Amino acid sequence: MKQLDNYQDTRSMFFIADFEKSIGNYIMDADGNSMLDVFAQIASIPIGYNNPAFLNLAKDPAFQTALANRAALGVSPNKDWVDSVEKAFMRVAPAGMSNVFTVMCGSCANENAFKTAFMYKAAKRRGDKDFSLNELQSCMNNQAPGSPDMSILSFSHGFHGRLFGSLAATASKAIHKVDIPAFNWPKAPFPELRYPQHLHQDYNQQMEQQSLHEVEQLLNKHDVAAIVVEPIQSEGGDNHASPHFFRQLQAICKKNDILFIVDEVQTGVGATGTFWAHEAWDLPTSPDMVTFSKKFQAAGFYLNQRLRPTQPYRLYNTWMGDPVRAMQAAAIVNEIQDKQLLDNVKSVGNYLQQHLNDNRKLGSVRGQGAFIAFDLESPKKRDQFLTDMRQLGVNVGGCGDKTVRLRPMLTFQKHHADILLDTMERAL
Repeated sequence: MKQLDNYQDTRSMFFIADFEKSIGNYIMDADGNSMLDVFAQIASIPIGYNNPAFLNLAKDPAFQTALANRAALGVSPNKDWVDSVEKAFMRVAPAGMSNVFTVMCGSCANENAFKTAFMYKAAKRRGDKDFSLNELQSCMNNQAPGSPDMSILSFSHGFHGRLFGSLAATASKAIHKVDIPAFNWPKAPFPELRYPQHLHQDYNQQMEQQSLHEVEQLLNKHDVAAIVVEPIQSEGGDNHASPHFFRQLQAICKKNDILFIVDEVQTGVGATGTFWAHEAWDLPTSPDMVTFSKKFQAAGFYLNQRLRPTQPYRLYNTWMGDPVRAMQAAAIVNEIQDKQLLDNVKSVGNYLQQHLNDNRKLGSVRGQGAFIAFDLESPKKRDQFLTDMRQLGVNVGGCGDKTVRLRPMLTFQKHHADILLDTMERAL
């Protein structure tokens, strides 16, 4: 760590890992200490360390070709790229979504989804006509009408990334944003629910209605192209809302002719017991876009054909994704389906939530599948708990001010849950 600090800032690092010796749900540190990993590289490891599916993939000649010859996918994708798109992304595409745009990270996914929303709304306004000379000239000086004053509406405590647009939509922690110029985009209050939800229905419904009312008020004051929302606000403290809230939010989008973007960067790919967390909402129609990254190992967003820009090069960059990561994504989908990992997540998630709810030392236990969190008394006690858990052999993470978040892999079993619960008792 000291040697690395000569070249890179190590202040955010918990420990140095030895990935060669890590296996399954266990991570090994550089000193030879093995820990049950319930944080999983910030919720991004889906099927365990050194999974044979990945190790065997590395021996595949097609994988080796992709690794040795990285394609600029917008110019000359390899002949097997369409196979990767179909086997990885389209096999699990959210209902009603026929297109996918691949990028490099979750922030990139949200950033390009925002761009898509702006381009779609601007095209509708000009009646799908060609750009005017004034638009083409003014945009080069960052001026209207070519650079219109449109916005993305997001929510308090939300996190959507660290690039300029995604950061402007973020409101989880001030340290993420301070000193960085930002777009003046509106933010509605995300409903602050009480848990367990079924014991506070009247209060929670009131909070959700207040939030929805504020959304409509902001839409009257701002030129909004899209609303972006996480199914569970992960970095902001694992904040939940009811399926009814999200159905009403989509209805507001439709009424106001704006797009509905669901940010599934952290919740997607099985963590909540369904492949996509928004499946639990029972929406009447699909969202307009769904962004993904983390557990998929690849990143991008799904969209409907109607949102594809009229001109080429408008959604574009050098790599436009990574064939190596797409092959990994296909292997992840195979493992999830072949080993019925979504059923495992539901079963283990229910088991964990039941036992956590019985622990009176924990506050506001909430979760969907194995995507679970609880609160401790103060930020100081939370931070000490995280340190104590690692010292006792279990790696967990925090979010929000005083929240502990559990982000187990999809392969996390009941006996792993028992180890976690027993270790928590010792740490508490």
